[in-house]
Amino acid sequence: MGLLRDRLEGGGDVPASVYQMREHMLSIGDDFWIENGAGERVFKVDGKALRLRKTLKFEDLDGHELLHIQERKLRVRDTMAIERDGEAVATVRKALISPLRERFKVELAAGSEYDVHGNIVDHEYSFQRDGREVASVSKRWFRLRDTYGVEVVPGEDDVLVLAATVAIDQMTHDRD
Repeated sequence: MGLLRDRLEGGGDVPASVYQMREHMLSIGDDFWIENGAGERVFKVDGKALRLRKTLKFEDLDGHELLHIQERKLRVRDTMAIERDGEAVATVRKALISPLRERFKVELAAGSEYDVHGNIVDHEYSFQRDGREVASVSKRWFRLRDTYGVEVVPGEDDVLVLAATVAIDQMTHDRD
């Protein structure tokens, strides 16, 4: 996968599959926007307040719910479920043992999974499926403080990768 920083250094255009997110994006009860590479708002994440579990709604510009992200309590490992129209789409789990760096697994309902590894806390990590990088997350792409980018290869479900990134951020940076 050609990383965004390589394209930007080469003078290429920012592709539609690049998104900007804010570090420490929200506390439960807050809302925030995800922007495309051109800085236009494309998705809203609505943090639902007054819930026992972390609950987030991933919406389009018109307020239609695309995905629902919810913490699963009483698990051995930190877990968040991602649902679409009440049906499970993915489960995000923190690895039990991770000696050198944090790792997560995103188990997809379709049967495959993303392995997520790298420096999660500093927003420098990648999503891999079957040993192939399908998305990358990096703060180095932007000069704005507290901003990081998510680049998703064509053919992947951008919304699902972004929702998994939000879930990982919530699980890594516990804020409630």
